[in-house]
Amino acid sequence: MSVLEKQEAAADQRSRRSGGREARRAMRAAPLADDIKPVRAGLEGGSYGPLTRNDQERIHEAVLTLLETVGFANAIPSCIEALTEAGASYGDDGRIRFPRALVLDTIKKAARHFTLHGQDPKHDMLIKGKRVHYGTAGAAVHLVDVEKREYRESLLQDIYDAARLVEGLDNIHFFQRPMVPRDIPDPLEMDFNTLYACVMGTSKHVGTSFTVRENVQPALEMLYAIAGGEENFRARPFVSNSNCFVVPPMKFAEDACGVLEACVEGGIPILLLSAGQAGATAPAAIAGAVVQAVAEVLAGLVYVNAIKPGHPAIFGTWPFVSDLRTGAMSGGSAEQAVLTAACAQMAQFYDLPGGSAAGMTDSKLPDIQSGYEKGITDVMAGLAGLNLVYESAGMHASLLGFCLESLIIDNDMIGHCLRCVRGIEVTDEALSIDTIADVCLKGPGHYLGNEQTLRLMQTEYFYPAVGDRFSPKEWNEKGRPDILQRAIIEKKRVLAERFPRHVPKLIDDKLRARFGEMIKLPRGSMGG
Repeated sequence: MSVLEKQEAAADQRSRRSGGREARRAMRAAPLADDIKPVRAGLEGGSYGPLTRNDQERIHEAVLTLLETVGFANAIPSCIEALTEAGASYGDDGRIRFPRALVLDTIKKAARHFTLHGQDPKHDMLIKGKRVHYGTAGAAVHLVDVEKREYRESLLQDIYDAARLVEGLDNIHFFQRPMVPRDIPDPLEMDFNTLYACVMGTSKHVGTSFTVRENVQPALEMLYAIAGGEENFRARPFVSNSNCFVVPPMKFAEDACGVLEACVEGGIPILLLSAGQAGATAPAAIAGAVVQAVAEVLAGLVYVNAIKPGHPAIFGTWPFVSDLRTGAMSGGSAEQAVLTAACAQMAQFYDLPGGSAAGMTDSKLPDIQSGYEKGITDVMAGLAGLNLVYESAGMHASLLGFCLESLIIDNDMIGHCLRCVRGIEVTDEALSIDTIADVCLKGPGHYLGNEQTLRLMQTEYFYPAVGDRFSPKEWNEKGRPDILQRAIIEKKRVLAERFPRHVPKLIDDKLRARFGEMIKLPRGSMGG
């Protein structure tokens, strides 16, 4: 018998001991309450930060200087009116500048510690301090077909399918639309149906975008109907607007500003999203990219609060990284990881709810490169205490491709990240002095059947759903599966069985009667 075979035989023998049997029975016990699961939404990060306090203060000072001296171009008339009434100045050069006192007063009065709601209250997310939540996002134009190893144009059905997969993935806490439905060319129909597919596919909080101001009103009508009335939606808005109000460097995006105003008026929380690309539309210096992103988002914060003081807005610093050899985006880079972590720190510096991007692998398929790039960028964002980690699951090719199988694999990966975020709780009981003494002096000399082991195995340890922890012998006996094969099987199973019904059919019937052929997702593709 080889050494490996001896080791496997010993492992099998140990697993047959009474402790192993009891442990397996414990694993089949009733599901745990959310507040004692080993990983869960809202765990507190903050143990890692690339910026010192002095670094943060220097960035802050640079930001105030830029806002006061450089300001923003291309403001629409309503934006100029709101900002100048709030105390900004509009210069002869067409740029709006922000006095320091105005910026600081806005930061002081801005909304913080608010909740992003789900249609189901169990998915509500308190955005506060260093509480961490992971979710999707993006505007990928391709779906990754892993079985054919090719990319095809993304469709409306793909968005709905992604939403219903996320509905059952515990470690993906919110769903911002990750793809563009390339089968719907009309901008109004695209915006409306994207949102429809998202809110029908998951009861978790949803993020979405709109092309122009006029597209917001039909969406609000739909959301108010689903919520049971406008007042109900305003009390528990379960959709937020991902708003690229700025065109880096330091220019307003005219159409997006109109959308921002309409969403604020309609009661939709705003993700103020600045997405400069270091070395292209933002400084190549990492610190400079942070400075520009913070300046741009703070200008947006002044804008939102000038329209409606205290309206919920997310500090969405999303600076991206370029591969300076080619100019192409490099979402899976180490520079992206530290950049996102630094943005998390700046949100905490202002005590504002922060959201940035991680998990944007450059790899085209769910492979080894995808794993290490997603794992490193996602865990560093969580360790830095980022409130909302967008793009964290499913994305490939630096935001150009989205993969349904990767959602399932990344749910496991994010579980690992969350376990790292949770860290180690050091208590008198956890120090285990009595347990060690009992096992060594009175017990069997191992901890397999120990009361502490059985008690902690579900609350202290995270177990992957599709990750491989078989022994080589077991793996061989099971046909040598790999993680991607298991994810493909799980995806097909879920999409054949899960058709969420959190929006009652009666309400959907009313929506279809009201909007008619504008709704493009057939009832048959939603389970009938």
